[in-house]
Amino acid sequence: MNLLLDTHALLWWLNDDPTLADSARSAIADPENTVFLSAVAVWEIRIKQSIGKLDLPDDFAEVLEGQPFAELPITVAHTHAIAELPAIHRDPFDRMLVAQAMVEEMTIVTRDAAIADYGVKVVAA
Repeated sequence: MNLLLDTHALLWWLNDDPTLADSARSAIADPENTVFLSAVAVWEIRIKQSIGKLDLPDDFAEVLEGQPFAELPITVAHTHAIAELPAIHRDPFDRMLVAQAMVEEMTIVTRDAAIADYGVKVVAA
């Protein structure tokens, strides 16, 4: 299964936060699954850091590089897919993750119930 991490799921994974559901933790750790890290999640994290809403360790980039995640860039096809999304979610980061999941046929690891309303597959974080 190809998994795409929502931003909060990524942060919970990195911090070994018990908030992350056991089923999501198992899916991320399963070597049979490919886990993708979207540029969208890192973009959201860095914006929140820059405005003082999130504290990160100085070596955050190295921590991410040390994870066994495949990188998922934002493509033109992803941005076009946003035009087809109904106005369920107003958050532009989440909308892009949904578009990426649809285009790439991925399952999103998230706690956000609104994301499932788009019809994408979800693993509850």
